Order: sequence, then C-alpha cells, then structure tokens
Amino acid sequence: MQTTFEINKTSRNLLLQFLENHSLENLNKIPEGFSNNLIWNIGHIVVVQQMLVYKLSGLPMMISDEMVEKYKKGTKPEHNISQEEVNEIKKLLFSTLEQAKEDFANDVFDNYMEFTTGVGFTVKSAKSAMEFNNYHEALHTGIMMQIKKFI
Repeated sequence: MQTTFEINKTSRNLLLQFLENHSLENLNKIPEGFSNNLIWNIGHIVVVQQMLVYKLSGLPMMISDEMVEKYKKGTKPEHNISQEEVNEIKKLLFSTLEQAKEDFANDVFDNYMEFTTGVGFTVKSAKSAMEFNNYHEALHTGIMMQIKKFI
C-alpha cells in the first residue's frame, strides 16, 4: 500500500497546485465545451475517494452528505463556490488521505461491498478501491489540465 499512498500524495500535491495557482474566478470558470470546472473536479475527487473506500466498506465518511450531493458522479457545478468552500476542499485533500493511510495501517476495513466502476473494473476490497482511486484521480487531473488551457 505504500506505493499506492505515495502516488495518491503526489496526485493531491498536484491538485493543491491548481488551488494555489488559480484565482477563485478561474477555479469556478466553466470553459465552453466543458460541463464542469477546476474546483468541481477537485471536490469530485475527494467525494469519490470517500465513497469508494469508506462508504462501500460500511464505514463513516469524513465528508458531509451535502458535499456528496454536490460532487458525486453525474453532478455538475450549480453555482460558484466560495473561498470558504475552496479552503474546506483544500483541507480535505490531505486529511482524507492521511486518515485512509492510518485506517489501512490499523486494519479497519473488514467488509466491502463489491462495485463495478463506469469503466468496467470491479472493485472487490478497500485496497483495490484505493488503487482504482489513483486511476480516477489521474483521469480527472487530465481533464483539469485541459480546462486550464481555456481559462
């Protein structure tokens, strides 16, 4: 799991750069031809990791139900996000990762409800959920790199 977490930390550090190097206006901007923006992608990444690893393990998530409703698969930005919300997402980028690392070290993941992703991969454990999550984060980081070209 060490490599999985190292990859995830690298991903989260890259996401942090988007947050720190773009104005609130640019984080919220939806370029023509896109259905979402930079901040939605980052919020979505946080929500999906929590759902894949914790919810499907039957464990409490570190995020609110409101956040899930705002950023889960199939949603899109409905309004501009405030700086306060950006700051909360920024904190969650690393607190969720650190908590997952600690929880894996403490073997808290006993059960898992199998889940087949939209790309056809069947996730069968919390460990494979963390591994698949890295693929998911990379996919959305690529989308964000495209959005960045148009803002």
